[in-house]
Amino acid sequence: MGKQDSFTAPFLIVNPKAYLGSAETLELARLTDELAAQFGIDVIFTAQHVDLRMVAEATEHVTVTAQHMDPIRKGRGMGHILPDSLVEAGARAVVLNHAEHPLQLAVLDETIERAKEVGLMTIVCADSEAQCRAVAHLHPTMMICEPTANIGTGRMDASDYIKRTTKVVKEVDPSILVIQAAGVTGADDIIRVLAQGADGSGGTSGIVKHPDWRQVLTEMMTVIAAHKA
Repeated sequence: MGKQDSFTAPFLIVNPKAYLGSAETLELARLTDELAAQFGIDVIFTAQHVDLRMVAEATEHVTVTAQHMDPIRKGRGMGHILPDSLVEAGARAVVLNHAEHPLQLAVLDETIERAKEVGLMTIVCADSEAQCRAVAHLHPTMMICEPTANIGTGRMDASDYIKRTTKVVKEVDPSILVIQAAGVTGADDIIRVLAQGADGSGGTSGIVKHPDWRQVLTEMMTVIAAHKA
């Protein structure tokens, strides 16, 4: 399931960003892996580059995902992230163009193509409706559509943003899986997101800042599994 280059909607993304050190990341990854197997759903788990190999070796049922990479090839590139090394470390996907690490469109295009060359799925972020449309034309594997202003706030967009941006992406390329997660803090938010047409959801602060990781992940995966059924 997690190691394959295909996903079944609905699915979950657990994205610790830089909130956790290595030991906590490993703890969360093992828990997420256990629950992914229990609920039988696809789960993306992102990790800091230095932790990718550790997470990959400790898990079986999540898709280990890098939080960024650079479109370089073996050779010069001091301080940049080599795509080939991500694959060797056990990553199966990469997040690109997050609001906390934005890329110019030309660089994003080049990076997506480089990821395809080494066999990494691409999960590309976009903000506005216009950005979602532009990124969709680059044909990533998945897209995270999220209003930058809502990231980390615990508040979801109150308008029809989810429906509009999901529709925009699907009109360009129906094969792109759309993740809506900005402001998502729990199971009720995921129910709303999936009801409005998204293929997946998840979060960062709503998970890592929760006092009981098992509880919040179980609640999220319960509603995803129920929606899948």
